[in-house]
Amino acid sequence: MPEFTATSIIIGIIMSIVFGAANAYIGLRVGMTISASIPAAVISMGIIRGIMKRDSILENNMVQTIGSAGESLAAGAIFTLPALFIWSQELGMAEPNMVEIITASLVGGLLGVFFMIPLRKALVVNEHGTLPYPEGTACAEVLKAGETGGVKAKTVFSGLGIGAIYKFIADGFKLFPSEIEWGIKGYRGAAIGMDVLPALLGVGFIVGPQISAYMLSGAILGWLVIIPLIAHLGQYIPEAIYPASVALSELDYWGIWSNYLRYIGAGAVAFGGILSLIKSMPLIARTFKEAMSGLKASGAGGDSNLRTDADMSMKVALICVIALIIFIAATPIIPVGIAGAILIAIFGFLFATVSARLVGLVGSSNNPVSGMTIATLLVASIIFKAIGFDGEEGMIGALLVGTVICIITAIAGDMSQDLKTGFLVGATPKKQQIGELIGVVASALVIGYVLVLLNKAWGFGSAELPAPQASMMRLVIEGVMNGNLPWVLIFVGIGIGVVVELLGIQILPFAVGLYLPIHLSTPIMVGGIIRGILDSKKAKNKLSEKAADEKINSGVLYSSGLIAGEGLIGILLAILAVIQVGEGSVLDKVAFGDEVLGKYGAVVFFIILIMTLLKYSTWKKTEEN
Repeated sequence: MPEFTATSIIIGIIMSIVFGAANAYIGLRVGMTISASIPAAVISMGIIRGIMKRDSILENNMVQTIGSAGESLAAGAIFTLPALFIWSQELGMAEPNMVEIITASLVGGLLGVFFMIPLRKALVVNEHGTLPYPEGTACAEVLKAGETGGVKAKTVFSGLGIGAIYKFIADGFKLFPSEIEWGIKGYRGAAIGMDVLPALLGVGFIVGPQISAYMLSGAILGWLVIIPLIAHLGQYIPEAIYPASVALSELDYWGIWSNYLRYIGAGAVAFGGILSLIKSMPLIARTFKEAMSGLKASGAGGDSNLRTDADMSMKVALICVIALIIFIAATPIIPVGIAGAILIAIFGFLFATVSARLVGLVGSSNNPVSGMTIATLLVASIIFKAIGFDGEEGMIGALLVGTVICIITAIAGDMSQDLKTGFLVGATPKKQQIGELIGVVASALVIGYVLVLLNKAWGFGSAELPAPQASMMRLVIEGVMNGNLPWVLIFVGIGIGVVVELLGIQILPFAVGLYLPIHLSTPIMVGGIIRGILDSKKAKNKLSEKAADEKINSGVLYSSGLIAGEGLIGILLAILAVIQVGEGSVLDKVAFGDEVLGKYGAVVFFIILIMTLLKYSTWKKTEEN
């Protein structure tokens, strides 16, 4: 059966770049990324089976393997690298070097793949039945149900097309505002708003009602409690309070969010990330011990007479790892020095092992990547400062160590899911591992240009692209290196995090909601409510399990399309915003004018968008109804 073919490689590379770029845009905007495995597999089936009339589950699996590598690398990069751009804007540091960005992304991705090669037998094969790998198993089921691939692919493409058209009408032609808000009269500083955009609606449906509600509750605390409280007290304080440079009475709710609430939210996010790591420590220690014993039991040889048990050569993987670590230590392209290279070698393998096994237990969405990255940054910053590698160079070095570790962790978690899918459908591990390397290289060569483009168009840390994780990583490094953070605000966020944790609420989605503008959490909640209606009907037996799952899966595929469609148009609009024609950009030239339909036109369009999601989920016809 064909597997590692030119068709699967080309489509996989396209998926890697497309979903990598789309996830970069969405992740920087809302702090969440989507798994590309199932959408890439479904699109692949639509093309290979539906259009090319070829029948190979292994080709489709190769496409999702290559495609999901790009999404994972992008997720690791956007959690850290935008901090370099923020520093260049706020602290006057040099503009980030493109070669530096691409090299750090590439090294992290390659190390993630090579670290995972010796772990496959120990985790995917020997632990089969013990580690469920939920996303990998779900993707295998989608591939096995390949005869419906044409219908499912149509659902993804419909979402992609509608998301793209909607985004272009809103933010390209500017027919109506994509961000609407209302101040609350008589309640100084309070406001409610919504970004009426397809990706946020799709994210809400995918994450479900509970996570959406946690995010919205964080946003409500920020925008309806903390900002009004600061605004009220600020009326009576004529002086500016650091970090703002003007008096509180002169700041509106956006000014208070930018100067104060973001630091509070960052404290809560950092606390949540570190707490998730601490709570996982017993599991991490046991995981690492079991993985190492499993690795020893499975042997070090990569060669096998059985096709479905053949890995890449362990010797080649080891040589490549050593070469990459020496390269990091010796080259100024990744300026982390010998100490940074040693940290990457130690933390890289540790967290790759932990990530690969943890996602097998709890799924990728619960993998504490941000916690592991924060821990790395703290250790790197403390060590660098202790050895005199501080200042701008030390900050950049610490961030790049964190970048490489973050990408290693993300890639190892994703690759373990892909290898599980391959194990269940009878793929060749060696070919999948080569496919992962191809996806990593393709995405790494593009991600730097995507980041530069988005920064030029809107700027990281802005309302358009808050870049929550990267902003928080920046604060961690600055806090250790310079000690000039508004620590009171950070500790307020930590205190809120403690309260939320004691109440038994998931801290990270709550903290992200507190950090981000409320405009992002409200449309996510709408999508979560639609998913919640289906979940409720399933739980109360108003729908059979089969019918409910069919509607939910269709909604997830359509939502994935919405997210990808908006992400791609977001990249296109960034290109149009950067290209100058005469006195304005191309984006200014294509706009109709001053958002002629206004707020209420935006609400009408968003209701129509909601109805399309309902059509592909709640209202979808199944065999039973």
